[in-house]
Amino acid sequence: MKIKRIEMEREIIGRDHIPVHQSGGETDAIERVACESYIQAIELYQIGKSRLADVNRWGEMSNIPLSSFKLFDSSGRSCDRTVAEGDYIRIDIPGPGTSIGKGYDWVHVEAVFSEVDFDEDVFTLRVRPSSHPLDPEGKTAHFLTSKATSTFQIKRVKNVVYAEEHARNESPNMETGNGLDNFRNALVGTAAKIGLSYPQWKSLVKGLLKAEV
Repeated sequence: MKIKRIEMEREIIGRDHIPVHQSGGETDAIERVACESYIQAIELYQIGKSRLADVNRWGEMSNIPLSSFKLFDSSGRSCDRTVAEGDYIRIDIPGPGTSIGKGYDWVHVEAVFSEVDFDEDVFTLRVRPSSHPLDPEGKTAHFLTSKATSTFQIKRVKNVVYAEEHARNESPNMETGNGLDNFRNALVGTAAKIGLSYPQWKSLVKGLLKAEV
């Protein structure tokens, strides 16, 4: 019985990296690839990890590129490198953007880290809705409130590799101080809350593990 419990714990490596869901919408997009050997699994894990860290290419990696993504540093300057804690990601979704976000939605990269445990690995990237990096007022420039999070993970459990996105605590952002922005966020945020953003994230996680990009 003890051995079985240990095995079960191993298969949920990285679960504690995902914030607890308390309110609003919650979705999970998961892609899984079983490799023929540990070596192939390790190679695919490293590929997926590199792809996840390359935010500027998320759009082209997706099978259905519904949105585009651009990485910015903590000073609000666009950059072409792998993601790091403290960065911002500018998201361009279909339809009109907000004035507070200068036409875009923004998230802050609050965590980037790896964990290794015996024959398992996980790389985690977690983002949270934020203000525009150059906004002195600091109002959230995203269709969801700052309580929402998206946690992206690449995992390897023995010879199986997973790409995952876990959305938690999603509620529309109605506190922008701008009536039109609030109306737009009510529509887009409600759609995300009931799972209509799932196709975007499912497309991305599939792209992170596909044979060629």
